[in-house]
Amino acid sequence: MIFAAGKGTRMAPLTDHTPKPLIRVGGRTLLDRALTLGRDAGAGRVVVNTHHLAGQIRDHIAGQDIAISHEPDLLETGGGLRKALPLLGEGAVITMNPDVIWTGRNPIRTLLDHWDERMDALLMLVPLARTHGRQGGGDFSLGPDNRLIRKGDLVYGGAQIIRPDRLAEIPDQVFSLNRLWDLMIAEGRAHGVIHGGEWCDVGRPDCIPLAEGLLQHG
Repeated sequence: MIFAAGKGTRMAPLTDHTPKPLIRVGGRTLLDRALTLGRDAGAGRVVVNTHHLAGQIRDHIAGQDIAISHEPDLLETGGGLRKALPLLGEGAVITMNPDVIWTGRNPIRTLLDHWDERMDALLMLVPLARTHGRQGGGDFSLGPDNRLIRKGDLVYGGAQIIRPDRLAEIPDQVFSLNRLWDLMIAEGRAHGVIHGGEWCDVGRPDCIPLAEGLLQHG
């Protein structure tokens, strides 16, 4: 699943008339770059959620084998994933944020190589020193058996494999996947793997030249 519903307020004014996933970096849209990563890793069923300027995203992916989960009201990542479950089917789900650029090995392939059926979540993490455009510190550190620990110098890169079963335990309609991660972390069932390349946040206009420079030299 690719999260493409947000308003992209940090990317304004570019997102006043263009949804952030359709912003171009290095001549290609962020959404197309995310779709390529998923397909190159062997992803089959693909779902994209929409809200802001949804018609543009719908037209952009028309004719491709991609399902759309439209959100009349924004549900955040947790609520958005739960709404999309009927389109995704049973079992663990790969989720991606399209507003990032990766260099090095395909992060989805790395996640699949390290996924273990005993896990509830496996997050792709990037050392803070190898991030670009990042504002703020890290998100996590890793404990024994690469279990997630809150706080540290590892940044969540916006790609993961996650079991959605426990979404039913959260009563709110609108919520972040952080709520689900916390449940899994408490039980030692959320894990992380470190990306070997570089990573750039493309959440603001000033991040676009950073990302394009990274692509040129990556």
